[in-house]
Amino acid sequence: MADNEGNIEAKNFCADIETKSEGFFLKGLSHNDWGVKNRMSRIFNKKSGNTVMLAFDHGYIMGPTSGLERMDLTIVPLIEDADCIMCTRGTLRSIVPPDCTKPVALRWSSGSTILTELNNECLINIEDAIRLNASALAPMVAIGGTFEAKTIENLARTADMTARYGIPTLGVTAVGKELTRDARYLALACRVIAENGATFVKTYYCDEGFEKVVASCPVPIVIAGGKKLPEKDALELAYKAISSGAKGVDMGRNIFQSECPKAMIKAVRAVVHEKMNPEQAFELFSDLKSDIAKI
Repeated sequence: MADNEGNIEAKNFCADIETKSEGFFLKGLSHNDWGVKNRMSRIFNKKSGNTVMLAFDHGYIMGPTSGLERMDLTIVPLIEDADCIMCTRGTLRSIVPPDCTKPVALRWSSGSTILTELNNECLINIEDAIRLNASALAPMVAIGGTFEAKTIENLARTADMTARYGIPTLGVTAVGKELTRDARYLALACRVIAENGATFVKTYYCDEGFEKVVASCPVPIVIAGGKKLPEKDALELAYKAISSGAKGVDMGRNIFQSECPKAMIKAVRAVVHEKMNPEQAFELFSDLKSDIAKI
């Protein structure tokens, strides 16, 4: 304990200088707890306000899909170029080096696979997320699907649990084959997810009306990469989404199934953080691919 004797009286109060009251750089989060904002500041780049998330959680429903057969060889070399990684706890423990300092968005719901009806899921224990130092927890939410009520309940329970520990919740939009990925549906899904406690939302991009999807969602949106596209088309997807107000991308197959994954993630970064247009980004990708091929 500090000794009461010999203390120097405090004088430097700078009463003539007004205390700064700064807002937070991500929309809808100014009133969140310090821990939530600190973790979101690690997921999102403060200068650009955006994020490049590398998703490789596909195996929890799809098994060893192309590009994820040996994640120690295909994924680990890409982690350094991501702002955040999104994976399952099994993958995190088995292949991600423990000295990795990238924030982790942990896949937080688990259940049925592609062999049955998707999205019939349960939640993982919050204590495991804390043990794994997760920066966000990501449950799937199937708006309009058979398991809509169950997955919304999962989201609400996740938001309750994460609020206790200052961890953000990433609500992930699940779109079944029977649902249309148009602005009307996506706006509804994102709004429902945000209103049930998500700190930020992962959803799909649509060509018409995506600005309305972003505007009607009170928290940041990142877009899913979806199925594998030609590299230039994937870069155009990222560019359109960012130009329409998305705050980042959470890409998997369009990176790790690319002709040159290392070059692709760097090109995606240029689009997301530097607002490089698709033509320039594809040129960058091609140059990087050529350089890497020479090594």
